Amino acid sequence: ISFISFHSGTTNQCPMAGAFAGILLSAAEGESCEHHARNNTWSLLSESISFEDEAVIHENMVTANFLLGIITFVSLMSIVPPYGRHIRKGWGPVISNKWGWVLMEIPSVIVFAGTFMSGSQCQELAPLFLAGMWLSHYIYRTFVFPNLIRTQGKYIPLCIVMSGFAYNTFNSYLNARWISHLGSYPSTWPTDPRFILGSMIFASGLFLNIYSDKTLINLRQPGETKYKVPRGGGFEYVSSPNYLGEIIEWTGWAIASWSLPGLSFALYTSSNLIPRALENHKWYQEKFADYPAGRKAVIPKIL
Repeated sequence: ISFISFHSGTTNQCPMAGAFAGILLSAAEGESCEHHARNNTWSLLSESISFEDEAVIHENMVTANFLLGIITFVSLMSIVPPYGRHIRKGWGPVISNKWGWVLMEIPSVIVFAGTFMSGSQCQELAPLFLAGMWLSHYIYRTFVFPNLIRTQGKYIPLCIVMSGFAYNTFNSYLNARWISHLGSYPSTWPTDPRFILGSMIFASGLFLNIYSDKTLINLRQPGETKYKVPRGGGFEYVSSPNYLGEIIEWTGWAIASWSLPGLSFALYTSSNLIPRALENHKWYQEKFADYPAGRKAVIPKIL
């Protein structure tokens, strides 16, 4: 919650921050997860199927997530998503960038939190730590970032927003259900080297992601829409350090959660962001004659 206050100036812009604080407080006071999940959709569904059946369904969905990563990578190597600097006509209705971001990312807060609280292990320390990691990223991405970007008058196709909404709903269930119900973490997991290493990697990626966002946002004065060459920080090495930060984050999450859902999401993130970073790099090189020749697209000195 302090993290959100630091970046937005007030938690009033982030209602889910207060909601998550309530979840942690209730857990600390010993209230059962079932108490919070009584009217939760996943809780009601879980009553109609056995644990074993849900585990099989979940496993098949994780496999689908791996396949989605492959399909996404192949598709994005030939199709440039029409938003941001690549926006173009012919993709149907559009909405504002700000509200597009909020709508696209909000399942990763609401669906994740609701699914997490329906799990039988939602009071355990390790799942709570993992949930905190996840929500630290997505509360920022959903409620803080859209209020910081200076993209007045710019739009994003609704089809892009809804596809992101659908994937985030699917992926949030996969990961939240695993860490709070289908998976199993010992009470000592927060001291396990895998958790410690993964948490450190996640934190470094989150810092790079937010710092790079801030650099891009500060390139423009209020009211400006012109693109400029970003410099400083990760931009001295790659064209899309914000994407690199997200890839690092979810690699850390996969290690900290030590799970196939986490791994599938980390690979999907790479499959989604690497082609976009390559296209952004190409765009910069074509638009700016003085673009730094030694700068790579997304992986320093490699790609």
